[in-house]
Amino acid sequence: MGIVIIKRMEHSYHVLYRPESEGGFTAIVPSLPGCVTHGRTLAEAEMVAADAIAGYLASLRKHGESIPSDDRAFIGLVRARRSTLRRRRRAYA
Repeated sequence: MGIVIIKRMEHSYHVLYRPESEGGFTAIVPSLPGCVTHGRTLAEAEMVAADAIAGYLASLRKHGESIPSDDRAFIGLVRARRSTLRRRRRAYA
């Protein structure tokens, strides 16, 4: 009898949770283009995001594509001042 070794790889991805005006949360995985889902609550959005990521990675493996990494990714915040935006709009008008 042989020994079967199951190699489990774990991947971690940043997920952006955006509250929606009609309720619930949209979950966006920036490192996996098109991987977007929605949940009625934040907990549900987290659960369906994990499921969506697993399905996305399974599809990549099935098609022999490389698995993207989120190891070096980070999220930043850029503030846009309204006065700057108004001036630019007038310049192009």
